[in-house]
Amino acid sequence: MHEAGLQRGDDPLVIAGQTFRSRLMVGTGKYTDFAIMREALVASGAEIVTVSIRRVELGAPGHVGILDAIDFASYQLLPNTAGCRTADEAVRVARLARAMSETNWVKLEVIPDAKYLLPDPVETLRAAEILVDAGFVVLPYMHADPVLARRLAEVGCATVMPLASPIGSGRGILTRAALEIIVEEATVPVVVDAGLGVPSEAAAAMELGADAVLVNTAIAEARDPVAMAAAFRKAVEAGREGLRAGRMATRAHASPSSPTAGVVRMPEPEVPV
Repeated sequence: MHEAGLQRGDDPLVIAGQTFRSRLMVGTGKYTDFAIMREALVASGAEIVTVSIRRVELGAPGHVGILDAIDFASYQLLPNTAGCRTADEAVRVARLARAMSETNWVKLEVIPDAKYLLPDPVETLRAAEILVDAGFVVLPYMHADPVLARRLAEVGCATVMPLASPIGSGRGILTRAALEIIVEEATVPVVVDAGLGVPSEAAAAMELGADAVLVNTAIAEARDPVAMAAAFRKAVEAGREGLRAGRMATRAHASPSSPTAGVVRMPEPEVPV
């Protein structure tokens, strides 16, 4: 999904009518403590932050939970339905999230597979239809399946979020061919989610044409999460700028960067007879 006619520096990400400067979304799981998490969020420059509703405690006097650790004035909160195995469970958790957080945004995750954490395409589509009808802004996590991406957009999802590789694996972009098709056909923003391990992979996703990426484990489990968050921020910006600049054409053979005319050459040595 590409914006035509934008001037340099004029490149907003628009989701459900809201405009964002950053194209890096981040998660809040797996950090060793909330202080490091907060520093990493700031370093990332992210404006959309996802939170698992399972990690939030309700009605605990004096409880300092994850929602208390996030400055809501600085971020668009994106509650997720992690841990839900069916559409019914995901819808129930999404409704709970809306009541608790007062946002109608939800990252839809329906994952019955405990080993590889792969999303259920049928239940994801069913839950998306219910939630869109209920007034939610739905950002569905999904396989890198162009047909499913089309169907999710058709039922009214605000984005599609295809995986690059399994959640938390750090294996990078293993679904490139399918992602290219999804990007080519997209009518809503494409957010590459899950499996990115290093900043260069985020840059590659952006160069491929993704509108944004979501990163959690690669930042939270880095030796220095704050520095890694800053690195991902730069990579996403560089990848996006590279896409908009337009890459050079590939060639089958080498092409000299200097002109060949007028080159000083030594005379060929005489061969004795």
